[in-house]
Amino acid sequence: MSREAVLTDDQWARIEPLMPSSDGVKSRPFRDHRQVVEGIIYRFRTGVAWRDLPCGFGPWQTVWKRHKRFSVDGTWDRIHTKLVTAADADGDVEWDVSVDSTINRAHQHATTLARHTGG
Repeated sequence: MSREAVLTDDQWARIEPLMPSSDGVKSRPFRDHRQVVEGIIYRFRTGVAWRDLPCGFGPWQTVWKRHKRFSVDGTWDRIHTKLVTAADADGDVEWDVSVDSTINRAHQHATTLARHTGG
């Protein structure tokens, strides 16, 4: 696997039908979704700045704009929901919950309430 190829063909086959289409839109058609999505994944996996994305993912501005658009219009939420639902149906998700009763106390000056001294 190359350093820039982050999705297998099987993974992309699950995601591709969930991507929005630019058909019927009067503006320019979308750049290849897979290239851009892999750029987004690469950016979050490595932690590089948007401007430092390798050229193989296309212009960094396109990758950033598509990530922002998909965040605002709910595309990422729909993809996440579908993938978790499919994984749960296949029995690949364990719904074990760990409850922690740790208490974190804040210092009295950490609050924004007025302090009354009773005077």
